[in-house]
Amino acid sequence: MARKNEIMKKSLGIDYERFESGSIAFDYERMMRETGYSLEEIIKIQREANVGNTPLIELKNLTELARKVSPTGKAARIFIKDEACNPSGSFKERRASVSVYHAKKHGYKGVIAATSGNYGAAVASQAAMKGLKCIVVQEAYDSRGIGQPEILEKGRKCETFGAEVVQLTVGPELFYVNLMLLEETGYFNASLYTPFGIAGIETLGYEIANQVKERTGKFPDVVVVTHAGGGNLTGTARGLIKAGALDTKVYGVSVDLTGLHMASDTDFNRKSFTTGHTGFGIPFATWPDRADVPRNAARPLRYMDGYYLVKQGEVFYMTELLAQLEGLERGPAGNTSLAAAFSLAQQMENDQIIVVQETEYTGAGKNPTAQLTFAKQNGVQVLVGNPDEEVPGKNIILPEHPSMVKAREVKLDNLKKSYIRNCIQHFGMPNEEDIKFLAEDTKSSEDFVRRTIEELKNGGLV
Repeated sequence: MARKNEIMKKSLGIDYERFESGSIAFDYERMMRETGYSLEEIIKIQREANVGNTPLIELKNLTELARKVSPTGKAARIFIKDEACNPSGSFKERRASVSVYHAKKHGYKGVIAATSGNYGAAVASQAAMKGLKCIVVQEAYDSRGIGQPEILEKGRKCETFGAEVVQLTVGPELFYVNLMLLEETGYFNASLYTPFGIAGIETLGYEIANQVKERTGKFPDVVVVTHAGGGNLTGTARGLIKAGALDTKVYGVSVDLTGLHMASDTDFNRKSFTTGHTGFGIPFATWPDRADVPRNAARPLRYMDGYYLVKQGEVFYMTELLAQLEGLERGPAGNTSLAAAFSLAQQMENDQIIVVQETEYTGAGKNPTAQLTFAKQNGVQVLVGNPDEEVPGKNIILPEHPSMVKAREVKLDNLKKSYIRNCIQHFGMPNEEDIKFLAEDTKSSEDFVRRTIEELKNGGLV
């Protein structure tokens, strides 16, 4: 672990020190540019790997339902970007395609990814196309050796594409084993958080902007992104900007798992979502450099215009609505955003457009029935009622009525202040260059950063 940066440098070929100033600030845009691939080159890489150019689908029946339950008679048109059409069934194929292409180009014999599953399947799929070996390190079980159906389904998917899946119990050994395998094999680190991976997602935002404009004559008003580690939101937002959709709002959404600890053996199987939840979404927003690389290319607060939480029961409910009203059976990750979009659409004008920017494949383990049955087996009650009363780890409440699906806003300023506090605690008090960087990294202003620093000092928090 003490040699983390040395191992990472060899397994990535990126010298992060070139972009750093020795304090909080680093040259983020230069780091992103020096991935070595333009947007046009990435589009070409992905086309050759059968990635991207996925359909944009208008959810007319869900839009109509939103209008029926809207007290204002409003409700925007709801669209969904069907990323399940990628070879491994998720948007993560976009980031995997660039990483695996780069590994092949630079002579690596194989690739390694540490992931709960969807990304591992994407890396395995791309590695199979390129003739590279693939190892996926997966946090799969609690100490009893019991794993969630969704996680085991993802492991099966990785193995289908020929990957060796190393399954571990929950805890810090994931990072240790990942480093150990990188050093022993000399394989490429197909991390979720490199510039390669984030740049690969830019094509998703770029496609959404252009497809919506072609269909409707204008860019989308809102794009909703399921937020976990931040790469999905960061890459999508950057792609929207490159397409010229500068006024499009980008909202992050996570499943509310407040009170459950992600590294807890007892909590591990009491949550029914393995990604896209607050256990990743909030920590990665307030301290992105907790990642497995020295500087995370995913910087969600830099691009986020709003952040919302939905309940587990609401996501399961929307999964069923999507299947039964639109004839689309899709997995839970994208339906996290769909739950929020269904609620947010009702607050918008009926000529506005809201886009759920991804779907994911589904399978037996990802089906709501499998996950809800597993929850019951682990002592979690499954009820029908008001989702506002849901307590993570104790119950899952399916809404009695579609009007009960809600997007609950998180105050972004609080997350930004937490991020600034974490930066100071890691690096010390900021200089002028740091203050400018922090303003950019929190999509705020230098005055906001200075006021926050004073608040933290006066409160004895730094």
